[in-house]
Amino acid sequence: MSFLKKKQRISHVNSSQAATQTTSSQSEPPGPLERYVEGSILRITMKNFLTYSYTVVRPGPNLNMIVGANGTGKSSIVCAICLGLAGKTALLGRGDKVGLYVKSGCRKGFVEIELYKQGGNVVISREIHVDTNQSVWMLHGKVCSQKIVEEEVKALHIQVSNLCQFLPQDKVGEFAKMTKPDLLEATEKSVGPPEMYAYHCKLRNFRTKERELENELKDKTNFLEKAKQRNERNKHDVNRYYEKKRHLDVIELLEKKKPWVEYETNRKELEGVKKEREEAKRQLSALRQAQAPMLRKMQQIEEQLKPTEDQIKTKTAAIKDATLKCKQKQDQLDRKNKEIDDIKQTLRLKQMEADDQQKRISNTKRAIEDLKAELAKVGDQPDVTPQINAINMDLRRIQEDRAKIEGEKTDLRREKSNLSAETRVLQRKLNDMNNMMNAKEEKLRARHKDTHTALQWLRQNRSLFQGNVYEPMMLVINVKDPRYAQYVETHISFHDLRAFVFQRKDDMEKFMSEVRDKKNLKVNSICAPETSCSQRPPSRNIESIRRFGFFTYLREMFDAPDDVMSYLCQQYVVHDVPVGSEKTKAMIKTVIEEPYLKVFYTAHERYIVKRSFYSNKISTSNSAVNPSQYLAITVDAEGKQQLEQQMKACESKLSEIDERMSALQREGAALARRDNELLSEKKRLSELKGKKRQLEQKISTKQDSLRQTENSVIDLKKIEEETKRKIEAVNSQKVAIVTAFMVQMKLRANLTMEKVHLALKTVGLMAEKAKLENSCREGATELKATDQKCNRLEQVKVRLTEQCKGLLKKAKSVCRMQLNENLPEDLHNVSVRHGHVITAFTKLPDTLAEIDAMLNEEHSRAEFFTGLSEQVVEDYNRKEEEIKNLEKELEEKVNALNAYRQNISEAKERWLNPLKQLVEKINEKFSDFFRSMQCAGEVDLHFENEDEYDKYGIRIRVKFHSSTQLHELTPHHQSGGERSVSTMLYLMALQELNRCPFRVVDEINQGMDPINERRVFDIVVRTASRKSTSQYFFITPKLLQNLKYVDEMTVLCVHNGQTVSPDQWDEKKFVTRRLKRTART
Repeated sequence: MSFLKKKQRISHVNSSQAATQTTSSQSEPPGPLERYVEGSILRITMKNFLTYSYTVVRPGPNLNMIVGANGTGKSSIVCAICLGLAGKTALLGRGDKVGLYVKSGCRKGFVEIELYKQGGNVVISREIHVDTNQSVWMLHGKVCSQKIVEEEVKALHIQVSNLCQFLPQDKVGEFAKMTKPDLLEATEKSVGPPEMYAYHCKLRNFRTKERELENELKDKTNFLEKAKQRNERNKHDVNRYYEKKRHLDVIELLEKKKPWVEYETNRKELEGVKKEREEAKRQLSALRQAQAPMLRKMQQIEEQLKPTEDQIKTKTAAIKDATLKCKQKQDQLDRKNKEIDDIKQTLRLKQMEADDQQKRISNTKRAIEDLKAELAKVGDQPDVTPQINAINMDLRRIQEDRAKIEGEKTDLRREKSNLSAETRVLQRKLNDMNNMMNAKEEKLRARHKDTHTALQWLRQNRSLFQGNVYEPMMLVINVKDPRYAQYVETHISFHDLRAFVFQRKDDMEKFMSEVRDKKNLKVNSICAPETSCSQRPPSRNIESIRRFGFFTYLREMFDAPDDVMSYLCQQYVVHDVPVGSEKTKAMIKTVIEEPYLKVFYTAHERYIVKRSFYSNKISTSNSAVNPSQYLAITVDAEGKQQLEQQMKACESKLSEIDERMSALQREGAALARRDNELLSEKKRLSELKGKKRQLEQKISTKQDSLRQTENSVIDLKKIEEETKRKIEAVNSQKVAIVTAFMVQMKLRANLTMEKVHLALKTVGLMAEKAKLENSCREGATELKATDQKCNRLEQVKVRLTEQCKGLLKKAKSVCRMQLNENLPEDLHNVSVRHGHVITAFTKLPDTLAEIDAMLNEEHSRAEFFTGLSEQVVEDYNRKEEEIKNLEKELEEKVNALNAYRQNISEAKERWLNPLKQLVEKINEKFSDFFRSMQCAGEVDLHFENEDEYDKYGIRIRVKFHSSTQLHELTPHHQSGGERSVSTMLYLMALQELNRCPFRVVDEINQGMDPINERRVFDIVVRTASRKSTSQYFFITPKLLQNLKYVDEMTVLCVHNGQTVSPDQWDEKKFVTRRLKRTART
């Protein structure tokens, strides 16, 4: 065995550090070189790297057990292997900057790794600089680039990014989360021959290219089919085009013949019109000679009628003037008659008024007598003044009471208004707080939808649980100051922040059964401690450490329900984690020496202080405090509770005010009713008291009215005499108007007689004229008609002559004849002797009607073929050529695809058969390992479609209990220990097949139970210690007792301390002493 001891980590206080150097007990590798696989690690040298000041690790050729307590630096060796072989910091899951891996307080660190290689070992060095966060690479002591190092590492088949070869502590859980294709890829890279993964990548690329070719071929085929269909439709258009052209040729011939037929028709019509016009001129001359004597006689009668008609017009005007004057006199008589009627109407009105006056006098006298009789009766009643005074006093008391009630109601309204305004303000503040809670809930939904879904279910089914059930911590934790949220959120993991907290364990089990098992939701749940830890006091009062810049403990920065706070105090010790300021950072070297501080915060960093169990020396680690993502939204829980209490108080006061207002309303209504009753009684008594005085006043008023009426009596006799005089004066005026009216009537009668005599004379002359007109009317009508006919025929002749000229010119132009060519002799047959037209014309109709009918028919047939042109024929011919080219191109594509598929088939055979054999070997080893543990496990090649090469994957199925079936290894179905066992055995199944020179597994046994851990350890020792296997690093902080060890193993014990030196060890004595002690126990 080989033992390694590490020098103590230098703390922030450099007061009493020992400068001793620790190396392995051997200067050469702990095994013969021929047992090392090419690429195995011979030596790891670390200087100022993480926990190491300087050390050299020399692993063995087979199984290397690196054992040591937590914090001693086991994982630091893993980090050195990764970073020294050009691995990325992300593979380690610790820090993203390489400068963070340099020992605290140093400016640079150094890692050197020596790899075994036949013909000369490979020595890779990496110097890390903190200031620039950069590295200097060296190969065999010469500076080189990182790419050269990566190529050298790749040539030795080292893959630190492959979880099947290199599994750091923080990445153990990632193995179970690998998808089946990812696991297959990692396995191919790790244990497959070099060409296997290359073939796999080639097949995936081939499949992508094949899909592209298939899609291209499919598109080409569809395009060709559509092109053929389109051209087939175009072929029909071509046939229709030729049919249309035939109709257009017939139309062209008809258009050429039509002007000749029109010309001949117009010429014949012109000859007929000329003959008809000559005949009409002869008839017109004869009729004019017969009508001359009668026309002269009629002219003489016209001359006699003219003066007589003038006299009749004069008489008519005089008659009209006389009639107008008669009408005016008649109007004057009507106005005088109306004036007499008005005088008589005035008299009748005065008579009616006098009658009414007498009636009023009589009625007034009767009313005075009645009032006097009533006054005599009233004088005997008693005095009601005392009763009215008593009622007035009661009314005043009621008014005072009502005024008090109104005043109190006004005060209550003012108080209610103030309370309502205060309630609105409180409600607005509560709404703002609830909106903040909604924002936190929305962040939860965005980050972890399953937890949000479970939260909704809990709110709907809270009645199912007996104890307290709290929503996810991030919703119930309320940071008092948003600036402190970053500390709380950094200290509590997100898995716990999204966890539900239960007071009772049976409630938690019921909840997980519903949401995780039935609804398949990924949620976390926590059961609060049975004994509350929320009030645990800190180990030291904050005042005692305030000198270091600490101002509070983490627990004081936030509020949470008691069960939640109890869990956080127990799990995260929030009651004993102080938070400091920049002053703390400045005094950090002093602070970390305080024995009671294990975890604390400065303004921007978190510090974890560990004290060595062996040497009591201090090691620290620090990390940045990340900005808050969830808890920065704060709600003052006490403030919210106070607001809710204030709301309830306001609502209670408002209810009391409403009740008091209702009572006052009832009291006011009762007082109003009593007030109305008293006012009614007062009114009755007042009326009774004032009735005598009112009666006396009424009697006096009636007597005054009677005297005024008697003094203003109308004198009817005087009025009647005055009326008679007015009527006589109007009648005298009427006599003068009637005399003037009769004079105008006589004048109008004489004028009318004279007009009648003149009219009789005119009638005689008109009768003679009518007789003459009757005698010559027939001749005049015939003469006029004949004249109109001559004019019309002349116009027709001129029009037809012009039309004939135009039609002749048009016909010659259509038939391409010269204007000076003579007309054909047989024009009446309508055949033109001009080129080829003569033959075609003979087959066409000879009349315009028939030609027009045929033209319409041919036009209709031609118009039916719409949207056709010579371009259709050209397009058809061009597309026929394109289709031929497409068919040729498609044939080439099909041939290319078939050839490509043949290549794929050959590549698939070269890849799939070796892969199946490889997976079968892995399955055989994996199943044997599980059977040896009395469990079951299988590894198979999984795929859904054998042509989808990117979907091929390795499926791991395991069974740890005889009552269950084989289940696929997933991050959720198996427990953490079961996943660790499955991962370890799969890696061991790869060990003998492994093409990689070494494998690293860091603390994978932490979640296993003792039985499984012992079984797995035996398998690891048995498998990894064979001569045929490659180098294996197994890192663990502890081992079970009485495990089996073999000579091929190399155990590297990692210690820290100030005085331990391997040079002073006597290994034989050490082992002998240990064996004796073991035997005694």
